[in-house]
Amino acid sequence: MREVVTVQVGEFANFVGSHFWNFQDELIGLAADPLGDAVFKHQHLNMDVLYRSGETQQGVLTYTPRLVSVGFKGGLGSVSARGTLYNDDADTPSNIVTWRGNVATQHTESRKKNLFLQSLSEEEQENVVSGQSSGRGEIEDKDIVECLEKDVTFWTDFSKVHFHPQSLYQLNGLWMDVQEFDNYGIGKESLSWGSQGEEIDERLRFFVEECDHIQGFQFIVDDSGGFSAIAGDFLESVADEYSNTPVLLYSVRSPSSSNMLRENKKQIVSRNLHDAVSFARLSSFCQLYVPVGLPSLSRSKATTHLCIDDQKPYHCSAVYAAALHSIGLPLRMEAHGATTDSNYVSGAVHINDLVRMLAGQGRQNMVAILDVAMPAPSVFGKHLGQSFLENLQPLTPEVTEDAEDLQALEYMAVHGVFGSGGDRASVSEVKDEICAAYEGEAVKPKHCHLSTAQCPLPIPLPFPSIFGNLISQHGQLLTTPISGALSRGSLDVHSIPIAARLRSSSAILPFLERRLTNLLRHGTVQGSSASPLLRSWGFGREEVEDMGESLSKMVLALNPHSLSSSDSD
Repeated sequence: MREVVTVQVGEFANFVGSHFWNFQDELIGLAADPLGDAVFKHQHLNMDVLYRSGETQQGVLTYTPRLVSVGFKGGLGSVSARGTLYNDDADTPSNIVTWRGNVATQHTESRKKNLFLQSLSEEEQENVVSGQSSGRGEIEDKDIVECLEKDVTFWTDFSKVHFHPQSLYQLNGLWMDVQEFDNYGIGKESLSWGSQGEEIDERLRFFVEECDHIQGFQFIVDDSGGFSAIAGDFLESVADEYSNTPVLLYSVRSPSSSNMLRENKKQIVSRNLHDAVSFARLSSFCQLYVPVGLPSLSRSKATTHLCIDDQKPYHCSAVYAAALHSIGLPLRMEAHGATTDSNYVSGAVHINDLVRMLAGQGRQNMVAILDVAMPAPSVFGKHLGQSFLENLQPLTPEVTEDAEDLQALEYMAVHGVFGSGGDRASVSEVKDEICAAYEGEAVKPKHCHLSTAQCPLPIPLPFPSIFGNLISQHGQLLTTPISGALSRGSLDVHSIPIAARLRSSSAILPFLERRLTNLLRHGTVQGSSASPLLRSWGFGREEVEDMGESLSKMVLALNPHSLSSSDSD
C-alpha cells in the first residue's frame, strides 16, 4: 500500500476538505451496506491510502483520515478540536493548585449544534445503546438539508467524519473574527513558525511515521490571504524533512476572495504582490501546483448544469471538492494483474507517476490546469452539440480558452459515466470512446493518461442543493426539465458521473505572466513604492529577484517569446 497524507491550510481549504472527506465517508458506508448499489460494493478502491486504523484507550476500533488541518482559533464551531472518538481528559483542569492569588474565570457559552450535527449525535448514541442505527429520531432529512442550505458558518457544520485528535490544529491567538487577514504579510506576522510550527510539524510526523510506504503529500491551501504565508512555512519544513516525498498542491480560492473591494491603488498593488509572492513561494516547495478557484463560479461554463451561489463557500467548495476527489481517485485504485478482474477500475497511478507525467517531461511545466465535467455526459454521441472532451471546463482561473498546444500533457479521470443504453458504461467502453474522441480532435495533446472507474461520485446528505432540474437521480443529463424547484439536493440526486482532467498546457501562460509582470513592475523596479511593503513582509531585494527569476523560467519554458512582451508592459 502507498499512503497519502493530506494537509489542509486555511478556512476555504477546510471547506473543500470537509466535502472531500464526506465523499470518502459515503463511499465507505455504501461499500458496507448489504442493500446498497452493487457498483459501490465493487469500488476496487483502497481507502487505507487515505485513512488510518486505530484504537481508543477503551479498545474501540477507529478509522480516521490521515489528515492535518490548520485553521483559525474558534473556526471549528461546535466541534471539539480533539474530535469525539478519543474522549480523554486533555482539556480537564488539574486539581493541583500552586497559585494562591485571585482567580478570574472567563466562560464562553458553547455554540449550539445545528440539526445535522444533532442528528449525528443521536445516531451515535443509538449505536452505543443498541449496537446498530435505527434512524435519526425525530430529525428528518429534509429539515437537515434545509437547515444547511440556509446557514453554514463553519466547515464543521456539514462534516460527517470523525477526526483523530492529532488532525485539527487551531492557531493560537488567531481568531475567526480577525479582520483583513488578506495578505501574505499579515500571515507572516500572525505565526512565528519557531513556536507553533514545531507542534504542527509534530502532528504531521505522527501520521507519516505510521505509514509503511508513503507515496506523497496532498496539500489543499487557501492562498487568498494570510494562510498562504503559514502554508509556505509549513511546506518549507516538509521539504526539509521529507525531501524525497512528492507534494501535490492545490491552491484554492472562493469567489468572494476574488471580488474584494479595493478602494485605492495601494490595495490593488498589495493584492497583486500577494498573488505573485504567494505563488512563487508555494510553488517552490511542491512538485505539482494546481490553481483552483474562479472569480465567479456561478457564471462559468463548468457549472452549466448547477445552481451556485458565489457568496456561499458551502456551495463553491462542493464543486472543487468533487473535482479533487475525482482527480485523486486513481491514487487509491487497487492495482490489478492478469488474473484480477479489471471490469471496475483501470489506470491506477501514484503521486510520483502524476508528477512525472505532467511536470517531469517535455517542457517540465509544474503548473497544471484543472478541468471538470460535473455531471459528465454519456461517452457516446454528443450532448448539447458538444463532444465528451468539450464538456470539460476549467476551474483554474486566468487560462486561455481553446489554446492549441501540440506539447500539452494530460491526465484524465472518468468515473460512473453512462453508456448509450442508459446503463453505466464499462471500463473498456469508456477507454475506447475517450481514445476515439481524442483521435477526432484537430489538435491532440502530446500525451494523455486515462484512468476510469465504474463507481460514480456519491452524494452525501449534507451536500448542498446545487443540482439543476436537468439532472436525474443518478446524474444522467436529461433533455426535459424535472418539474418543481430549480435546484435539487441530496434527497433528489444520489450520485453523479464525473470527469476531471489535469493539463500541462501553454493555456496557463496568462496566469503565470500576470504574476511575473506584477512582481517585476512592483517588486524589483528600483525605487518602487512597493519595496517597503515587501520588506515588511520579510522579503529583501535579493529574495524578490530570486522569485522573479523563478517565475521567468516558468514563463520561458512554455513560451520563450513571452518574457519580452512582459518586460514592455
